[in-house]
Amino acid sequence: MRTLTLSLCAAALAASAGGTPAQSPDSGATFVRINQLGYLPAARKVAVACSTAPRRIESFTVVDSAGRVVLGPRPAVASGAFAGCAETHRLDFSALRRPGAYRVVAGGATSPAFRVGAGVYDGAADTLLAYMRQQRSGFNPYFKDSVHRKDGIVVDDTAREGRFVPVSGGWADAADYLQYVTTSANATYVMLMAHRDFPRASADRFDARGLPGANGVPDVLDEARHGLEWLLRMFPADDSVLYNQLADDRDHTYWDLPTTDSVDYGWGKGGARPVYPCTGQPQGLFQAKNRSTGVASTAGKYAAAFALGAQLYARREPAFARTLRARAVRAYALGKARPGVCQTAPGRAPYFYEEDNWVDDMELAAAELFALTRDRAYLMDAAHFADTEQVTPWMGADTARHYQWFPWHNNGHYSLWRRGGPHERAMSIRFYRRGLAAVGARAGNGFRIGVPFIWCSNNLVTSLATQAYLYRRMSRDTSFAEQESAALDWLFGTNPWGTSMVIGLPSGGVYPRDPHSVVAKETGLASQTGGLVDGPVYRSIFESLKGIRLLEPDEYAAFNGGRIVYHDDLGDYSTNEPIMDGTASLVYLLSAVWSNGGTAAAR
Repeated sequence: MRTLTLSLCAAALAASAGGTPAQSPDSGATFVRINQLGYLPAARKVAVACSTAPRRIESFTVVDSAGRVVLGPRPAVASGAFAGCAETHRLDFSALRRPGAYRVVAGGATSPAFRVGAGVYDGAADTLLAYMRQQRSGFNPYFKDSVHRKDGIVVDDTAREGRFVPVSGGWADAADYLQYVTTSANATYVMLMAHRDFPRASADRFDARGLPGANGVPDVLDEARHGLEWLLRMFPADDSVLYNQLADDRDHTYWDLPTTDSVDYGWGKGGARPVYPCTGQPQGLFQAKNRSTGVASTAGKYAAAFALGAQLYARREPAFARTLRARAVRAYALGKARPGVCQTAPGRAPYFYEEDNWVDDMELAAAELFALTRDRAYLMDAAHFADTEQVTPWMGADTARHYQWFPWHNNGHYSLWRRGGPHERAMSIRFYRRGLAAVGARAGNGFRIGVPFIWCSNNLVTSLATQAYLYRRMSRDTSFAEQESAALDWLFGTNPWGTSMVIGLPSGGVYPRDPHSVVAKETGLASQTGGLVDGPVYRSIFESLKGIRLLEPDEYAAFNGGRIVYHDDLGDYSTNEPIMDGTASLVYLLSAVWSNGGTAAAR
């Protein structure tokens, strides 16, 4: 994530583009929050009334585009205070299934217009891929130019210090240009997973380089292939080392476009960037150090992406599939030989991805290797790793360190369920159920959101909805369908701020207009279309991070009076920075919703 430094030019920041229209509610004003994308006919449909002072709302109605009441009055369910809402009410209109344009009316307030219809999620997942293409390193189709072509030179490794390794490619992690295998391998995996599970969800409008024009390959698979190619460069065939990171937070010295990046890492401005290997030891070239203990967290992510890629490319590109298979087997063996976590390396600031768990990564890798090879030793390993970490530890927790338990959602349980026998299937269902119940116990608020509001909370919301969807698919149990739909709705406007958390989606809706992004500032907001932003954080986190300051009056001030805040402001990298990995993870969820025609959040 980008950390603004004191050397950042204040004048450049102050010139940012405008944000969403100001909201200055009177005392006691009520706002009706809805999913701006709309609702599929068979889906659960709940709006939330957020009042800025305590008040009682007894009922609500739904009106059509002509103002005629089509549903209600229905009872409004009082649900207490949450964040900046002094009172919330849940407004359930799931009985409305007829396609059309509607508004919800409650407490003297009227919601924005929304649609009910079979096509409300059409193209949503592909919209997110626009942001992924803009984040590409190597050839970048947005700029129609190659960026960061001189990567990179090995650092922090006595045996290889100063060696050049050709690792240009992949994606920038967020609004900065750092690149991590941690997030990139997961992003690659979930996009491959989206293609495997929902092959018709993605269109073919772009070629392999990301330029307009069909090439006979679904766009999501083209994007995942871009990730696989970079991962192969970061794990050279003739070397036993796994590289984990490209660049560090010296990147933040200048507020440059990727095409004019002038950071000097010691090899000249705009020159090579440092490549960090997995050493299994604490890393950091300056004062701050991480707490690495092994290589399995990174090795497992490599192996899982390669193994699933090998399955999907077996017929399409057999030679490429064989390469992926061999590299998956090698990476997994390295992970077993050197258990522990390989965290990302800090630079001059104390921030890094503090991943503390690794058995989830090895579980997923083992499950995918079993699917690829049918070697039952991998299945036994996967079951062992699954039992070792049954529930991803953030689920039910009040807080966590930055990326402490990553990936936020353990796809290993689902992969084990897909390929395992009755015992493995039953335990995978049981483990998912326990995690969802733990989050649900914290979700009694009006928005039914029980995640901790740590940095990148939207990642957690996405993962919660994904796990609830997969659990329902695996078990046919709908106990967590309310959490599932609430999490999805939260991301597109059913939240205290009434904003979609995805830039440009839906077109014409309320979404971040002033993201923490130099590309948006210099070339226009459209450059960030499809990017999922970090999301709300606890006020204590926002106030503790270095280099954050709001550059404009807070248009959401009326809703930021509680312990959770969100700002649509260029200066807030903690809540309003687009994030590559979260965007890729949401691709899977939106593909699922579209492909299931509304059953992903069915009542």
